[in-house]
Amino acid sequence: MRSKQSSPSKRRDAATLFERLGLTTPLDFLLHFPIRYEDETRLQSISAAIPGRYLQAEGTVISSEVTYRPRKYLTARFADETGSVQLRWLNFYPSQMQQMQPGKRWRVRGEVRAGYQGLELVHPKVSSPSQPLPTSLTPVYPTTEGLTQKAIRQRIETALETLDMDDTLPQSVVDEFGLESFADAVNVLHRPKPGEDLASLEDRTHPAWVRVKFDELLAQQLSLAAAREKRRTRRAKPLLPPIARSSLADELLTHLPFKLTAAQQRVIAEIHADLAQGYPMHRLLQGDVGSGKTVVAALAAMRAIDNGKQAAVMAPTEILAEQHYLKLKPWAQALGLHCVWLTAGLRAPVKRQALAEIASGQAQLVVGTQALIQAGVQFHDLGLAIVDEQHRFGVSQRLSLGEKAQGGLPHQLTMSATPIPRSLAMTFFADLDVSVIDERPPGRLPVKTKLVSASRRSEVIQGVRESVEQGGQVYWVCPLVEESEALQLQTAVDTHEVLSQALAGLNVGLVHGRLSAAEKTDVMQQFKSGEIAVLVATTVIEVGVDVPNASQMVIEHAERFGLAQLHQLRGRVGRGTRESVCVLMYEPPLSAEAKYRLRAMYETDDGFEIARRDLQLRGPGEFLGARQSGLSLLRFADFEADAHWVTRAKELARTLRQDHPDIAQRHVDRWMQGREAYLNG
Repeated sequence: MRSKQSSPSKRRDAATLFERLGLTTPLDFLLHFPIRYEDETRLQSISAAIPGRYLQAEGTVISSEVTYRPRKYLTARFADETGSVQLRWLNFYPSQMQQMQPGKRWRVRGEVRAGYQGLELVHPKVSSPSQPLPTSLTPVYPTTEGLTQKAIRQRIETALETLDMDDTLPQSVVDEFGLESFADAVNVLHRPKPGEDLASLEDRTHPAWVRVKFDELLAQQLSLAAAREKRRTRRAKPLLPPIARSSLADELLTHLPFKLTAAQQRVIAEIHADLAQGYPMHRLLQGDVGSGKTVVAALAAMRAIDNGKQAAVMAPTEILAEQHYLKLKPWAQALGLHCVWLTAGLRAPVKRQALAEIASGQAQLVVGTQALIQAGVQFHDLGLAIVDEQHRFGVSQRLSLGEKAQGGLPHQLTMSATPIPRSLAMTFFADLDVSVIDERPPGRLPVKTKLVSASRRSEVIQGVRESVEQGGQVYWVCPLVEESEALQLQTAVDTHEVLSQALAGLNVGLVHGRLSAAEKTDVMQQFKSGEIAVLVATTVIEVGVDVPNASQMVIEHAERFGLAQLHQLRGRVGRGTRESVCVLMYEPPLSAEAKYRLRAMYETDDGFEIARRDLQLRGPGEFLGARQSGLSLLRFADFEADAHWVTRAKELARTLRQDHPDIAQRHVDRWMQGREAYLNG
């Protein structure tokens, strides 16, 4: 006789599917909350059916048939005393044909649609009228292909019956903050009674959701605080200013052709204070495009070199890394220091020499791409790791640079030209010290932004010619290199050809990601020296390119770009004293989101305001690259809508860690289950 128990292979398959959802422990299932609910607690009359809503009715099959054209499907006419509705299956089994024999009585449930034969339910749920109706709303959970709602519900019910749901928080805190108990909140979310407010459950404003979100925020703040404390128990060599001579940082300042802004001076003081500590600095430096982060990084590097240590700068793209190198190398040479460039594209003998100089310590300042963290790269004594555009690297990549140090951890400075709103920084970067350059260098004029329909292309081209004739240079940015039939975008290659003809007499260059590193460098150098008047480019020039004479940028199909990307691109002009213009050329009609982005670009050039609006569009996960960076600790709370709870969670975390560490640990254990480990890097 065949056993009714599931086979080991089926159990393994189910475990794999559950694991795909992050469900491995009973506690995972307990905290796997519904995305919506279905009300199966009551019956409705068929006459009350409304398209787009669910109907649950009891009635009798009047007729049924299998239709073969235009395709094979099963239909049945189903009626109660108030009316009838059609049931339809596009895929069906013989058992369903038996179910739909005329005269049989059933309970059916499904979403009402408007069909050719009137209202219909497609693939409805069919059950016996003798089954008791549920006493609570039916939860619908996030799932994955191959995993049924029934299987998930069964595991969650087991967790609800067996797990300890005692409060991790003292009753005094629950009362003070006006929170529901943890057990009540979890039960309401998994088993809501028919009288519960369905709208507040689904939009996550219900008191049960408030409790869950507060608990999650508190666990995150406790974890971040623990990570910060753990970092301060680790040892790093204090990098102190020299006593008997002037510092390299002071010497560098005398060689610069400009004076630092007050914001830069404040940030450098914060960084130097961190470097003087005996634990590793972990500081995020953020500043808008063109705010002068590179010189701040250089001054930090000088402090490391003053102490006999090496400093390394890692950037996500070769163009950005090379821009840093071209800016930092002359500064280093002016002080008698050796600066080395390392990237995957170097010729073998050049690369061997660079690796030898890094390993011997002859290279005091090292600049490169992810090649810096590859096997075979060994630093002599790395004291400071600087990571630019930090959100473009995964956590493991950022930490790998620090692991290249010998004997003791290096200090770490991460930089971002994507300003992070305060509420987001407080939520996600509470373990970091944050410095902000919030001041433009003197003499910089705001970039004027124009919105122009693609139908006025000839006027834009004429404007480009006039700009060049007045001594300026122009970027013309296109989103793709090759033709895409799906998007039908003007390509960089075609645009280069068109502009070369339309701007006869001017040198029009072309740069895109498919050129070799040497070819890109050659084109960019020609543009920087002024040999090229108009540079047609893809978004490879998004960050890092610094050509002060470039005073105009035209962005093709601006509606296709993200808000942060548009702002980064616009930041490539306005870097000199010449009045600059950014032309956003769009192809109507525009979607509501595209209108929002273009309007934001037109209304402000404030990077923090741009970031705030971008965040509203994309949410924190996509804004920070959470899939790569491991910042997906918040599953339920919304950093902006729940900002006031972030503040309260932060305050309570401080109190619990000081006065009730056992309570703090129990709360973290329930909510984080080891997910906070990456913070300790």
